[in-house]
Amino acid sequence: MSTALNKSKGIIPPYMDLKDRLTADLRDAMKAGDNLKKMTLRMALAAIKNAEIDARAPLAEPAVLTIVQKEVKNRRESIADAEKANRPDLVAGAEAEIAILETYLPKQLSDGELRELAQEAVAETGASSPREMGEVMKVLMPRVQGRADGNQVSAIVRELLAG
Repeated sequence: MSTALNKSKGIIPPYMDLKDRLTADLRDAMKAGDNLKKMTLRMALAAIKNAEIDARAPLAEPAVLTIVQKEVKNRRESIADAEKANRPDLVAGAEAEIAILETYLPKQLSDGELRELAQEAVAETGASSPREMGEVMKVLMPRVQGRADGNQVSAIVRELLAG
């Protein structure tokens, strides 16, 4: 079966990259009349397109993943602002958009898995004080790319190095 035939039947091949998946799902959302998903995916694809224009080249898969993560982070910040403004309608909308975008992100690491990877990075670098946190983060961040929040990673590394 050709890829074009698979796409026309709504079957997404396993090798399809993230941007293609977003585009295919946008088309499906438009056909299904799912306005929330359509709006959310359009915003994510617009952010990707803007980054491609800035870079003057198509983005690699890790860069597209980073943009989707950034979109989730922006919505989490919107939730905080909406809660301060006592706007439960905006909170609910942002949470629904986060739920849609998170389906495109890799499975997040548990605290235990993240702590284990951090301990390995600390042992690998031989770091023993918080001053060496940068060295540990250089080793650890590529390993957790897209699977853990940077703030969470730094908190665990800081805790491990503090004692």
